[in-house]
Amino acid sequence: MSTPEIFDRSARRQRRDRAASGFAAHDFLRAAMLDGIEERLASVRRSFTDVLDLGCFDGSFQPPAGARAARLDAGHAFARMAGGVQGDEDRLPFADASFDLVVSAGVLDQVNDVPGALSLIRRVLRPDGLFLGAMLGAGSLTALRAGFRVAEAERPAARLHPQIEVRSAGDLLMRAGFALPVADVETLRVRYGGLGRLIEDLRGMAGTNLLVERQPLSRMALARAANAFAEAADPDGRTSERFEIIFLTGWAPSPDQPQPARRGSATASLAAALKRDQTGG
Repeated sequence: MSTPEIFDRSARRQRRDRAASGFAAHDFLRAAMLDGIEERLASVRRSFTDVLDLGCFDGSFQPPAGARAARLDAGHAFARMAGGVQGDEDRLPFADASFDLVVSAGVLDQVNDVPGALSLIRRVLRPDGLFLGAMLGAGSLTALRAGFRVAEAERPAARLHPQIEVRSAGDLLMRAGFALPVADVETLRVRYGGLGRLIEDLRGMAGTNLLVERQPLSRMALARAANAFAEAADPDGRTSERFEIIFLTGWAPSPDQPQPARRGSATASLAAALKRDQTGG
């Protein structure tokens, strides 16, 4: 039995194609994600030869020196801009063990089959290959959500994507078979003079509603949402919006990696250690 799809793949391609030409004016969120990924990559003391930029947007990610980069994007225009191929993250066209580094910034929260995408990422990695990812997580766009709740209090509709908790993200890495999985979160706050500017940014980064079950938003509801957004503003007239960025790190399993100690392999008991501590021994 196939898993029901919550995101409209065709609409996603179209919106990414529309966003491509003006993306540079709205790329602050992905830039923050890439900064975090590059910071984590800088702490890794090894070289990489074959890199996959998964969800490449305009190809702004710079691979490590000397590495070859393949790029994939769900939108034709972004893939063409970056010199990559068009495809979906949960339907990768690459052979197993093709890369020693996979980077993905800003797309996994829009993928229908996130567990499947992570499993495919692990499969295209060589043993001891590294995955570094970033995506929007739970707690994002709180001001926008609150505005829609006020605007459509009597007949609420799904306007924003489901969001993944950081703990669930770590569990997904483990389920996909990654070794040494780590998921952590960083908060980015952006202040807007009005709801229209926020929506303009979301459109410009191809981040608007892609749910299969989309419903039209009336002008009256949009006006009520804009008023609610404005009422949440600080004294200077700007409303703070929140973006929770979940960073993912995982390694393709390899016999050379550190392994957790076997159960029962400890040489001293916890009870003995506590007793020594209490007696000052």
